[in-house]
Amino acid sequence: MKKSEHPYVFYHNPRCSKSRQTLALLNERGIEPVVIDYLKTPPNAAELGRILDKLGIEPRALLRSKEKEYQEAGLDNPKLSRHEIIAAMVKHPILIERPILVTPEQAAVGRPPEQVLKII
Repeated sequence: MKKSEHPYVFYHNPRCSKSRQTLALLNERGIEPVVIDYLKTPPNAAELGRILDKLGIEPRALLRSKEKEYQEAGLDNPKLSRHEIIAAMVKHPILIERPILVTPEQAAVGRPPEQVLKII
């Protein structure tokens, strides 16, 4: 089954406790998503754009502003376009807030982990 055909895709960072907790919560409910370690296999710009659309947010709302890459890339500049912010997130996936559960229709950030329950 292709990733796009699976009902649940989970963008995961195994080093993140919230990400591990969210995955455990899904597994407890019998959901075995396709798990993508997004630091090793980041979404491309088109995929990230689709995720943002499903989340119903702009890229800036998904940025981890405390990462050093945020400052180094000058992402605090309010004049940056959607395209420029997405490009920075693709180049530096550590900037993407995690974890993210994506379904064919919608997506949710697992912060707190229970947020993903709203879309399953």
